[in-house]
Amino acid sequence: MKLCFAGLGIMGGPMAGHLVKAGHDVVGFNRTHAKAQEWACDYGTTAESRLEDAIADADALIMCVGRDEDVRDTVTAALPALKRGALIIDHTTISAKLTRELASICHEKDFSFYDAPVSGGQAGAVNGQLSIMVGGEAGRFGEVVDLVKPYTKSITHLGAAGAGQMTKMANQIAIAGVVQGVAEALHFSKCAGLDPDLVLQAISAGAAGSWQMSNRWPTMNDGKYDFGFAVDWMRKDLGIALDEARSNGAHLALAALVDQFYSEVQAMGGARWDTSSLHARLEARREK
Repeated sequence: MKLCFAGLGIMGGPMAGHLVKAGHDVVGFNRTHAKAQEWACDYGTTAESRLEDAIADADALIMCVGRDEDVRDTVTAALPALKRGALIIDHTTISAKLTRELASICHEKDFSFYDAPVSGGQAGAVNGQLSIMVGGEAGRFGEVVDLVKPYTKSITHLGAAGAGQMTKMANQIAIAGVVQGVAEALHFSKCAGLDPDLVLQAISAGAAGSWQMSNRWPTMNDGKYDFGFAVDWMRKDLGIALDEARSNGAHLALAALVDQFYSEVQAMGGARWDTSSLHARLEARREK
């Protein structure tokens, strides 16, 4: 298939690269054209400086951009030039409200819009092992599955437009609580004079074990916070979830608290640290 992939950052770049390796004709687009050119050089394909040129004759537009306004701008610019009947797959984490709005607009113009946010972080994108949560009409879900297969570990159709985004909100809510719990457990172990390596060995194989504990406990203990998904982006995602909760009546006390903690990490200069930097906040308090 001929594809346009918009958004070639730490997630989108590797994902688009997997599509090239799978044999698709992929044209890259990025707001910073130099990054698109670098990506195209790495994968032996092409990039365009104008979205309208990148999507010419494309069978699908795939996006992994930044925020609501980026998705809105990309779709608005693409629709007049996009081939009728094309798929639009949005891997960006955005609000369910905007997703529903764009899906309705696309449907009226004979395009199929799917919200398909991902989980698995930078490592999942690089290794082609992402979990994908999809909202949209059931009719063309099989086409979506086949198309994104090169970077998919698991994919689930959750329901109508917006269902994928709300599932991603649940994902981020769960992660926020787990990371805070792991950070506090490590912090407590240090304050108690325990050997953090031995504590990890003792508890990670039991009921307390998790991906976050196995992978981030050692890096937290080393004071390293440069493992992908940044605090700025987590706060964006939690903000989306908290906004949705105000609409649907959900009570997210823990998510709201952890969001506040992340604001303190930002104030420490950790806006680009990864989400495990909740531990840095605790250690800073211990040192005072």
